[in-house]
Amino acid sequence: MAAAGPDPLFGLRNNFYIGAYQAAINNSDVPNLSQDDAVERDTLVYRSYIALGSYQLVINEIDASAPTPLQAVKLLALYLASPDNKETAISGLHELLGDPAIGSNPILRLIAGIVFTHEQDYNEALKHTNAGGTMELHALNVQILIKMHRSDYAEKQLRIMQQVEEDHTLTQLANAWLNLAVGGSKIQEAYLIFQDFSEKYQMTSLILNGKAVCCMHMGNFDEAETLLLEALNKDAKDPETLANLIVCSLHLGKPSARYLNQLKLSHPDHTLVKRAASAEESFDRAVQTVA
Repeated sequence: MAAAGPDPLFGLRNNFYIGAYQAAINNSDVPNLSQDDAVERDTLVYRSYIALGSYQLVINEIDASAPTPLQAVKLLALYLASPDNKETAISGLHELLGDPAIGSNPILRLIAGIVFTHEQDYNEALKHTNAGGTMELHALNVQILIKMHRSDYAEKQLRIMQQVEEDHTLTQLANAWLNLAVGGSKIQEAYLIFQDFSEKYQMTSLILNGKAVCCMHMGNFDEAETLLLEALNKDAKDPETLANLIVCSLHLGKPSARYLNQLKLSHPDHTLVKRAASAEESFDRAVQTVA
């Protein structure tokens, strides 16, 4: 019956947005989709597989005849699968973006934004995402602008989203991210958004981490640890869960080395791993100087 409704992909999209990736995959068999909806469904399913770390499945299943959005998703899988693939994936993205016939495709621009955000090349990311056009592009703009410490511009993007649909899951998420970035009394507002999500939807690592980060900002590290351990039970390799557990454990005076080791093994490029390595190198240099 879902196909008879105004948006047959609403449930699938929502599962993806809240981080219920397996649920998105399991409930992707939506009947009577238009050609465009079928392509969007496939992009969401393959992006869910990517979020679960099944990069090779995506690379193997999307062939050269697939539409542009799926080619872009394949390049994202290639980019994330191995550091050795990064140059090839970025070169492939530039090639697609440079084609006047397909360069403005919103999924292609979104994937470009995601990849260049991973590269921490935020200006290049915004070059492709800034024009907006979809709620996901606006939400990514909010994330990028927060990373650039431009909460003022992020707020403008949020206002656009609120004008389109204030109750949209991505609008609420973007609002929570911005509240966390601004801090102070806004932290409580962010917590209430994640709390509302946890009452409406199935509990995911994304929702649990959101609540936990709010708790840490408010100094409630015991509650944060409980939430993060629940998230770890759902996905033992989730990088944000591990990173947040490291921070939380340090504040609680508990050992964090195991979480850091897990993060090093599963996500060696994570910012926290790089910072830890840099701190170790600085310490070693200091010891050598003293010696």
